[in-house]
Amino acid sequence: MHEMALCESILGILKDQAESQAFSRVDRVCLEVGLLSGVETEALRFGFDVVMRGSLAEGARLEIVSPPALAWCMPCAEQVEIKQRFDPCPTCGSHQLQVTSGEELRIKELEVS
Repeated sequence: MHEMALCESILGILKDQAESQAFSRVDRVCLEVGLLSGVETEALRFGFDVVMRGSLAEGARLEIVSPPALAWCMPCAEQVEIKQRFDPCPTCGSHQLQVTSGEELRIKELEVS
């Protein structure tokens, strides 16, 4: 379950930011988790609650934003939405797609005190 390791990394980032930005509590964390990131969001939610216990983010609200997966279709010269890797272009059926978004995993916003 690599989501636990991701949560530990998130906690490390929160601690570093708390030190550099002088805050002592995290009330809300908003993560951007792309559809193609390979992250199971329910496992991430569970891991977040477990890892944040006893830390500056204990009880913090976790919000997850999932942007759509987009790819550039070379034959169509259009940006198209895909559901998973190796999907064909919904317009022309080509498999010559270059993923342009949907692989993100980042902290988008923090609410702190």
